[in-house]
Amino acid sequence: MIRPRVLVTSTDMMQPGIELLKKTCEVLLCPVPELTREEISAGYPGPVQSREDLLGHLKNSCPIDGIVWSNKVRCDAEMLDLAGPSLKAIVTMSSGFDHMDVDEIRRRGIQVGRSPFALDAAVAEVGVMLALSASRRAHEGRLMIERGQWESRPQWLLGHGLKGATVGIVGLGGIGRGILKRLSNFEVERFLYTGRSRKPADDEFGAKFVLLDDLLRQSDFVFVTCALTNETRQLFDAEAFAKMKRTVVLVNVARGPIVDHSALIQALRHGTIFAAGLDVTDPEPLPASSELLQVPNAVITPHMGSCTVKARADISVLAAQSLLLALSGEPMPYPL
Repeated sequence: MIRPRVLVTSTDMMQPGIELLKKTCEVLLCPVPELTREEISAGYPGPVQSREDLLGHLKNSCPIDGIVWSNKVRCDAEMLDLAGPSLKAIVTMSSGFDHMDVDEIRRRGIQVGRSPFALDAAVAEVGVMLALSASRRAHEGRLMIERGQWESRPQWLLGHGLKGATVGIVGLGGIGRGILKRLSNFEVERFLYTGRSRKPADDEFGAKFVLLDDLLRQSDFVFVTCALTNETRQLFDAEAFAKMKRTVVLVNVARGPIVDHSALIQALRHGTIFAAGLDVTDPEPLPASSELLQVPNAVITPHMGSCTVKARADISVLAAQSLLLALSGEPMPYPL
């Protein structure tokens, strides 16, 4: 029996998923290039697989029956042309899919799916961490320690707490529900959410479905957990910030381009909003020279929301299972 040939676009995929694929498939791995000695000396942050690297691997790997897309290089017509006509299915090892040209993939009759929920708990935890760090001015406090400006007086470095607050969630999917669940023990006064439709979770935790404008005006904390689409791109712009409370904390654990970063910087510098916690930025990686890094009331992490051993292992298995189902003629659990 001929074993299906499956390409994994990055050797960074966790071993449990790779081992599952190897049981029934011939697995091809696209290695992530190692840094040169000069790049290490220059302080490069780590090896990155470029689009050109992946194009080269695709060209040399045909025929391919399936692909686990385990990086954020864009999957488009050029990639699909090189993958060849035998390609039957692609699964992105992520919940988001803005890096996938879904229409083009479908047009070619290729099944395409994503891997949601496996990362939700880990990302929700980082969302809560960012909310607490930003609202309690953790980054500003660290800067003051480094500058020798530690003070001991009653009104020094005052922030805002979650007790009695109104929390708004934009996009109540798996991550949004995870944040709602984790904050339910923080004595939050009200939970609001907005999106395309009401969700059953509003009954479980007493969350109320409202229009976006109402959420922006009423919330003390705003969590961005929606998908990046044409409708949500730069949803948070100067006009949106002007509607918010001056004491609000914005947390984005979704996608960087949902927030207009130029408008965000101005809102933070001028006190239009109190603080922001960002695990995602635009662009990524964020340049070391970015003005956003100079704003003391912004807490920024490097898109590490899903960076736990368990979460990454779980998503590797989910992606592998989805691809194996597609290759055996069964429907994917989370098709696009």
